[in-house]
Amino acid sequence: MKRDNSQQHLAAPAVRELALRFRSAAEDDESQARMVGILSLPDAPSPRGVLIITGGPQYRVGSHRQFVLLARALAARGLPVLRFDLRGMGDSEGSARDYRAAGPDIAGALAQFFDAVPSLREVALWGLCDGATAAACHAPNDARIVALVLLNPWVRSSAGLARATLRHYYLPRLLQGGFWRKLASGGLQLGASLASLRQVAAATQVQAQATQDGDAPAPALLRALTQFQGKVLLVLSGDDLGAREWQALLDGDPAWRTVTARAQWTQAQVNGANHTFASAAWRAEVEQLCARWLQSW
Repeated sequence: MKRDNSQQHLAAPAVRELALRFRSAAEDDESQARMVGILSLPDAPSPRGVLIITGGPQYRVGSHRQFVLLARALAARGLPVLRFDLRGMGDSEGSARDYRAAGPDIAGALAQFFDAVPSLREVALWGLCDGATAAACHAPNDARIVALVLLNPWVRSSAGLARATLRHYYLPRLLQGGFWRKLASGGLQLGASLASLRQVAAATQVQAQATQDGDAPAPALLRALTQFQGKVLLVLSGDDLGAREWQALLDGDPAWRTVTARAQWTQAQVNGANHTFASAAWRAEVEQLCARWLQSW
């Protein structure tokens, strides 16, 4: 009987998963705190790897095991992937920090990644929400980072949230028949709804945000993305307020439109998806988008 070898050519590379312990590149009082990561390593790893940056509060598994599944899917295509816990999260030592202080931890993870995979030459940083913002803000600091994959980047400010809420919640409701039927039947507290609407509308007119939004992520993110000359894949959820806030930035600021219109930028949307891509179908779509893009150049 003739043996059919066709499946051998289609088989995915074997993947090992290795637990790693390493230190942050920080120079603070907790610089000796150990971080924990999981390396998904193909037998013949590509010289291009992916470092997954977690958002907070979150650890290396990800919501709905998204980071585990993504790492394994990419590694099955030959891409080595490291996902890790920032200091103070998951199994890593130290005190918890927000995304603005993630840079030294990312640098420490990169050092370990290149040490553990000698054939590695370049890396794409992958992040969701404030993990995406942390990744982008760190990217210009290391020439080995050649690409960013950003999912629903965190760009929240008081004014931006108000604009997105007004445009994508209140205004669409006025076009819904159910809203008017509920209003006619007395099932809607009109006074409270109008008061809420007035508050949101007033917030969109506030120009002096220095006190409330002095630590808003958008300015630092814009500076970093302007400096970064690598490739960028932006993936937005179809049903997520954070994604709408990103779009509001583009609608209101030509500087953002200039950055995102550059040739090295690619944008995709997962229709219907929520912020963390909670369904298996949405996560699979993200995996396919990322894998095809990372192997297309």
